[in-house]
Amino acid sequence: MSKIPDDLHYTEEHEYVKPTDEPDVVQVGITDYAQGELGDVVYVDLPKLGTKFSRMDVFGTIEAVKAVSELFCPLSGEVVEVNEALESNPSLVNQDPYGEGWMIKLRCRNAAERDQLLRASDYEQHIGA
Repeated sequence: MSKIPDDLHYTEEHEYVKPTDEPDVVQVGITDYAQGELGDVVYVDLPKLGTKFSRMDVFGTIEAVKAVSELFCPLSGEVVEVNEALESNPSLVNQDPYGEGWMIKLRCRNAAERDQLLRASDYEQHIGA
């Protein structure tokens, strides 16, 4: 059974948005369900600091033993931090997707876009949990 924390928002493409201590900065990663479907993650290609994205732009790729998948930016904004630990240990995505396996921190341009994301109960329905 996949973990789906109630306090996060989700995309239909299996990214999550987690609030941080800064009101306009969010942490982005892939869900527990997504990492389970991918299998063992062997490589994550993430953007550079300062890169700007529009909502649902591709911000990187994730490579697992089974497949390579694109990562979609859930909100418009600018990358203010990248999880450099994934360079040497991409399996953190499998071990702790909502904690140590996060991917980027994003300074959001438009807070209203969060209303377009799925709540935990909607995401559960989406994946058939």
